[in-house]
Formats: sequence, structure tokens, C-alpha cells
Amino acid sequence: MDEFEFRPTHVAPPGGMATWAAPDPGRPSTPLDPLLPVRLIGRQGDWGQVLCSNGWSTWVDGRLLVSLPEAPPGALGPAARTADPRPALAEAEGALARYRSLLEDLAAGSSDLETFRDRSRGLRIGLVIDGEELWVFDPVHDRWCYCDGLQLQTYAVAGRPRAAPPAPPGAYEPTRTGEP
Repeated sequence: MDEFEFRPTHVAPPGGMATWAAPDPGRPSTPLDPLLPVRLIGRQGDWGQVLCSNGWSTWVDGRLLVSLPEAPPGALGPAARTADPRPALAEAEGALARYRSLLEDLAAGSSDLETFRDRSRGLRIGLVIDGEELWVFDPVHDRWCYCDGLQLQTYAVAGRPRAAPPAPPGAYEPTRTGEP
């Protein structure tokens, strides 16, 4: 196999996706076509730098990229896992317990509606379980994740990518390698 052959790692979502010349929401560029194969070559926070088959490199909301399946592990190796869903479930359980406690205080009259609103502000919980499938909201990364029992992966994101932190002095600054 040619060592320079383009090997995609992801595709753009079915609706296509916005691109940026740099990890900066103020510098939009040409959007990617729906399901366009790309190779993820770098990350900065929520941003992902992708390489297209024609050599064009651009920045995207990395949380929206759809991962392509990798070759299955060898017969003797363990099944690979993308992420463990248990921390997200523990976060959902804790948030639900906090909300239940606030409701109980309100129902018992030991708290008023204004206090309930103040103490529940910013509390976000989301959890759907349907047989072996799980959808859980991850408030730390502001995204919905899906789990099929083996791996947890981003399903949807709630907002635009956050600005990347400034690069340290002397850090490599990637540039565009071609045009679409």
C-alpha cells in the first residue's frame, strides 16, 4: 500500500459542515460537503484540523465529525473502547439527586420557588436508556453522547466550538496546504 495514500479517519456530518481558516469562529471559510471523507490531523479544544483528499487543510468543529470504523482488533487482542460511559452516568446520577433534593425541599415547604430557581439554575441533565443503547448529556463538554454498550461517542453538540487557547510562544502554527 502506498505510504502517501489518503486514509480518512472521519467524514463530515450528513448535512455538511462549516469550516474556518483558523480555530477562530470569526474567520469562516468554505463549508465541507455532506459525508466528505477527511483525515483528522490535529485538535485544539473543540476544534479539529482536517485534511481533505485534495490536500486542503481546514479547521472544523471537531465534535461534529463522524468517526469511521477502524479495522477490528486482532483475534487475540481485547475489544477497543472509545470511552467509558460510567463517569457520564455518575454525573447524571449526581445531577438528578441534586434536582430531586431541590424538588423535595420545595414540596415540603422548606424552600420557596425563587430559591428553587436559583439553586437549579445551570443544572443540566439528560439521559435516555433504551435496552442496551444509552444517550447521556455530558455537561462538562456540552454534548450528547451515545453508547451501544461498548463505546461512548459524541452524538450531538449543544453549541459552537469554543475559541482555542492561545498557542504558547514558539509553537508550530499550521497553515493551509491547498485550496478546495
